[in-house]
Amino acid sequence: MKTIALFGAAGKMGTRIAENIKDDPEYKVLYVEGNEAGIQKLRERNLEPTTSEEASKEADVVIFAIPDRLIGKVAKEIVPSLKSGAMLICLDPAAPHAGELPDRKDVSYFVVHPCHPPLINDEIDPEARMDFFGGTKAKQNIVCALMQGTDDDYKLGEEISRKIFAPVMNAYRITVEQMAILEPAMAEVVAFTCMVIIREAMDEAIKQGVPEEVAKAFMLGHLNVDVGILFNFIDAQVSDGAKQVMERAKKTLFQPDWKEVLKPENVLKEVKAIVAGSN
Repeated sequence: MKTIALFGAAGKMGTRIAENIKDDPEYKVLYVEGNEAGIQKLRERNLEPTTSEEASKEADVVIFAIPDRLIGKVAKEIVPSLKSGAMLICLDPAAPHAGELPDRKDVSYFVVHPCHPPLINDEIDPEARMDFFGGTKAKQNIVCALMQGTDDDYKLGEEISRKIFAPVMNAYRITVEQMAILEPAMAEVVAFTCMVIIREAMDEAIKQGVPEEVAKAFMLGHLNVDVGILFNFIDAQVSDGAKQVMERAKKTLFQPDWKEVLKPENVLKEVKAIVAGSN
């Protein structure tokens, strides 16, 4: 039986993880929170809190379900007291890629991040269809990276990751740098920013007099078609008129060098800004 210390066990991510592994017979789970409010939330869920000092000494595996900006500080406090051969799992590549983890060769570092349930899926359960984050009802993929350790360490990290983000379809093995290109660069810097602009465009259409219900139905329906076409789910093409509109609009809406944000050196700058908490 492996002992897992879950740091940030009362937070949003920590709560989902705790629910997925608290009754797993293969693990003994230690729940760690850094303040009285978090400790109280654990007790309200009938989970007994453990101090970080006790947890770090006992754990075979530590999971950080804590904000990126705190990982460096907490890791410096926790990693030195981990037993030799222990594993630290981070749920986001920002802090590991930014160099926030202490240098200790006899501890393995594993990074995992959920892909979240895909837009195009085969879910028929209504609750699964509304599970946008994953980790409860809907199936999702995950990406995994072994920052340091052995193949056996990777196997253990993937095994735990499949359980904390269950139900999981595929676990893709990549590098920490590649994961940082996916997030924050691709998924947040580019995709989330564009989605915010899409939402703002819909809100502006409403301000111009289009009924909200109509604007939302029109936007979501067209997004569905666009995903089908652009991601090759259907054998179809947008109209020539739409292509012409898109080419003209790109010159207005985007800088010519916008793809620079995906270059490794700029990704590294972004993750360093994230862990520093700077704007």
